[in-house]
Amino acid sequence: MKRGLWLALALTVAAPVAFADEANSRFHALYQREWTWRQAQFAGADDEDGPSQTTDHLPRVDADTQQARETYWAGVLAELDRIDPSRLDAAGRVNYAVYREQVQTLLADQRAHTWQMPFNADTAFWSNLGFSARGTFLTPEDYQRYLGKLRDIPRYFDEQIANMRLGLARGFTQPRLIVDSQYGSIQAVSDAKGESNLFYTPFRRMAASVPASEQARLRKEALAIIDAKVIPAYTKLLAFMRDDYAPKARTSLAAVDLPDGEAYYRVKIREFTTLDLPPAQIHALGLKEMANIHQQMLDTIAQTGFKGRFADFLRFLRTDPRFYAKTPDELLKDAAWIAKEVDGVVGDYIGRLPRRRFAIKPVPDDLAPVYTGGRGGPGIYLVNTYNLPARPLYSLPALTLHESSPGHALQMPLAEETQGLPDFRRYGYISAYGEGWALYCEYLGQEMGIYHTPYERFGYLSYQAWRAARLVVDTGIHQMHWTREQARQYLRDNTALAEHEIDTEVDRYIAWPGQALSYYLGEMAIRDDRARAEKALGKAFDLRAFHDTVLSTGSVPLPVLGQQVDAFIARGGTSPYDTGEH
Repeated sequence: MKRGLWLALALTVAAPVAFADEANSRFHALYQREWTWRQAQFAGADDEDGPSQTTDHLPRVDADTQQARETYWAGVLAELDRIDPSRLDAAGRVNYAVYREQVQTLLADQRAHTWQMPFNADTAFWSNLGFSARGTFLTPEDYQRYLGKLRDIPRYFDEQIANMRLGLARGFTQPRLIVDSQYGSIQAVSDAKGESNLFYTPFRRMAASVPASEQARLRKEALAIIDAKVIPAYTKLLAFMRDDYAPKARTSLAAVDLPDGEAYYRVKIREFTTLDLPPAQIHALGLKEMANIHQQMLDTIAQTGFKGRFADFLRFLRTDPRFYAKTPDELLKDAAWIAKEVDGVVGDYIGRLPRRRFAIKPVPDDLAPVYTGGRGGPGIYLVNTYNLPARPLYSLPALTLHESSPGHALQMPLAEETQGLPDFRRYGYISAYGEGWALYCEYLGQEMGIYHTPYERFGYLSYQAWRAARLVVDTGIHQMHWTREQARQYLRDNTALAEHEIDTEVDRYIAWPGQALSYYLGEMAIRDDRARAEKALGKAFDLRAFHDTVLSTGSVPLPVLGQQVDAFIARGGTSPYDTGEH
């Protein structure tokens, strides 16, 4: 063969490879640079999902910094647009789709100026700081960094207050009823003197590795900072919230009543569901799913032998003492028992499990009155022991499956431990995927044998109804101008939730538009993906391999997850760990 023909053939093979290498390199450099910058931007901003990058200060949140972030992410998106994803390798194309969704969401939030409303019904910048106080401290340097963050609270609060004033000026606020529910968590810190203050927590029992003389010095310094910096900052914030913010806060509940509200609500729907669905379609879907679940609930009531109407059965569940723990310890121990029962069978349903274990602890006292029934994440399953008559034991199996294993406390650390994924997939969190998986785990509990009585199965169905009801209630409030009482009554009529939990949940939906939509839509996507794989693979379908496929992706948009399941089907249903993909 002539030399020229050899050269032509070589070039036709080499050119696509070169293009792919160049595109992959550009993309890799872009997301690595942005991720490093992103971590530095939010260093010190600890929350319930785990600590951020360790620092001796809190992040900057002033308006100039917010504008700089918007400009930066707009530039990143422009760079992404100059990279043709079709020229990336297979892994790169998946990474590109996930990363683009992340950046678009971050940029949309900045453009909507959501930083001017830095709190919702159960999470706020001031309460998130409490997670720092409950962290792990092993060395004098750990304590010094913590003290540095405490010194920075006045500056941090002043910037947040200035941001909220900007929101007030344009009518971008939380509703007055949400604002009025926040005073207690602020006052709990502003009124607590000395060693009783939340932020003294790390100094009550210090690490033995810290010399006694150093412990005494650090304790003295902590008390001085709490007295001179922390308490005055919280006192100032409380006065602002009561005297300035609340009187000017909006009385309307609907997100569509905010400035450019129709677009804002669609942005929130996209952020939390990764889907472009109109509110009316979501509302109709919720009503349809509620009807299906309601029939299953009626069938389950019949299994209990109860004679009476649906409303009578709900009243029975809400009032019979057999369904409620008598002490916080009893509730915690029942949760631990369920979690250990799951431990005994989870390996039969999921092939690769995380190494990290989780603790079961009560929700901290300062958060508990306005907090959800439970919450889980890497290393932790929080159970709310406040107001025990609002924490039914028949719902505890479903709650535990969702928040601990195989839900959040399994999925999140497993993603962190998955080698070969970029950090933005290992540590990022997309609500539709994460909450969808956790809700799917409640469904999976039926197959795992975790629901032992018709009452526990009814508790599971009530939780399914609760999440399907969110499709109705969230869109009802934010698009259709439902009142708080309409939303409360809908949950009261259709779920077995206790009255206190109905109140905290409805307030959560009011204050956090769109977030409640992620759960049921995410679960539906995973269940649809599973049904599609079962049908396509027939006897070759392996449930453990399917779950490994879902969990190996890290947190991804629902359309990307569907594509990964398509690839699972195309390779004959083998686990990604068997093919060398991870």
